[in-house]
Amino acid sequence: MDTYTPTTKTISLKQYGIAHNNVHYQLSPKELQGATIQKEMGKQASSGALAVNTGEFTGRSPMDRFIVKDEITEEKIWWGDINIPFDSEKFDKLYDKVIAYLNEKELFVRDCYACADEAYKLNIRVINEYPWSNMFAYNMFLRPTVEELENFDPEWTVVNAPGFLADADLDGTRQHNFAILNFSKKIALIGGTGYTGEIKKGIFSALNFILPVFKNTLPMHCSANIGNDGDTAVFFGLSGTGKTTLSTDPNRKLIGDDEHGWTAQNTVFNFEGGCYAKVIDLSKEKEPEIYGAIKEGAILENVIMDANGVVDYADTSITQNTRVSYPIYHIDNIQQPSIGENVKNIFFLTADAFGVLPPISKLTPSQAAYHFISGYTAKVAGTEAGVVEPQPSFSACFGAPFMPLHPAVYAEMLSKKMQESGVDVWLINTGWTGGPYGVGKRMELKYTRAMITAVLNGDLGLYSYDNYHIHSVFGVAQPRECPGVPTQVLSPRATWNDDEAYYTTAFKLTNAFRENFKKFEAYASEEIRRGGPQRYAF
Repeated sequence: MDTYTPTTKTISLKQYGIAHNNVHYQLSPKELQGATIQKEMGKQASSGALAVNTGEFTGRSPMDRFIVKDEITEEKIWWGDINIPFDSEKFDKLYDKVIAYLNEKELFVRDCYACADEAYKLNIRVINEYPWSNMFAYNMFLRPTVEELENFDPEWTVVNAPGFLADADLDGTRQHNFAILNFSKKIALIGGTGYTGEIKKGIFSALNFILPVFKNTLPMHCSANIGNDGDTAVFFGLSGTGKTTLSTDPNRKLIGDDEHGWTAQNTVFNFEGGCYAKVIDLSKEKEPEIYGAIKEGAILENVIMDANGVVDYADTSITQNTRVSYPIYHIDNIQQPSIGENVKNIFFLTADAFGVLPPISKLTPSQAAYHFISGYTAKVAGTEAGVVEPQPSFSACFGAPFMPLHPAVYAEMLSKKMQESGVDVWLINTGWTGGPYGVGKRMELKYTRAMITAVLNGDLGLYSYDNYHIHSVFGVAQPRECPGVPTQVLSPRATWNDDEAYYTTAFKLTNAFRENFKKFEAYASEEIRRGGPQRYAF
């Protein structure tokens, strides 16, 4: 691996308060990987990818994410535990402290943009303390041409200082790490954490405010792909439910794996220029496209390698949230540009650790709105301290930590777009079958793929009593047959072989749904409320 040299192109950062010229501008991924290895911040894996350890934080820290409360945001943001207000004067003081810190550091700067649709393009400048953080920005944001860089005018700026530790008592933060959005100054200020996901999620959280408020466009925490006939499929889901895996399909072109906008013109565009996939238990056999994307230019986070640089993807001794970022062109079968039309199917992915939801079911419009607002998945034992048995987990719109507006705003936009486009909505359980976590087993990926393929090919038949069974607890319509899937697998109750235990657990989950939805009832119509489970456990 060649190392970088300090004679590469630089750029002035005086407008941000940074006076020195020890700044490397628009370095190539190869140069940034060389810089990282030279500084002993990472190692090269046998695949050619860069492997780094993000340090104290191996995931996002939702309680340390803030939004500056000012004239732009005060009346529009859904303030609370997810969108935590931050004082504008304290932001200015903290920003000055971070800039003073960066004035003593070698810096790496990248100009890039978000949103593949030219009409929604957002120019971004990313200022990084670490070279591998800047390489992540190259991977995850869209890359301007040489001509576009000549007159590049950044609208938003990301200031990323992992080595700067805040003083909570003086700076107004909760602890030493922070990620703060300032919509008036158009700055995402990140410090005290090396987890790269904070960089992309800062900008995408900003877009989740900008697009619906100013552009009449629905932002979605989802993946998307497009078929040979031009039909677009959208996959909503929280981390670990299979968004990246299931949308990366050799028979369909990938639009993107995490963040998209759905316009008034019924087009879907990718926010990103790359993918950020989980690699826990990754194998070439199960996920060949993602496995093949891990090569020079990709960044592996918090994985364990042997002396020869061979990664053990089953080793979670650092974290279960092992990740890889890579530019989208590492996937062979991609849509260029990353825009799709003609949305035909939406999939809500959930990893139900209770094992009671059907592996696939068709939702009515009211059920779709209810499940979108709910955003259900489940935590399993061992994923967090104190979790010893499956626990329901709800994240509104399948992405609450990134949604600055009230979930009802996004749900209303989605409902309207579903009605206008005539889209079909499906609930897919990628979680457990044959019993809850610890008793049953995870749904086999080949079956989930077969179900989704059957939907996309139109093989599930007409929506009728003969073809579908209405679930007695959840009220959703589950198909009686599906090509490539054993009939018994389609009925969660049948896989348990214990009706009493199954219904007891199912009712436990329905009560969790109803309890969670109480905070949305005042904003939801009677039709949406009826989209949830209608039976109680006594």
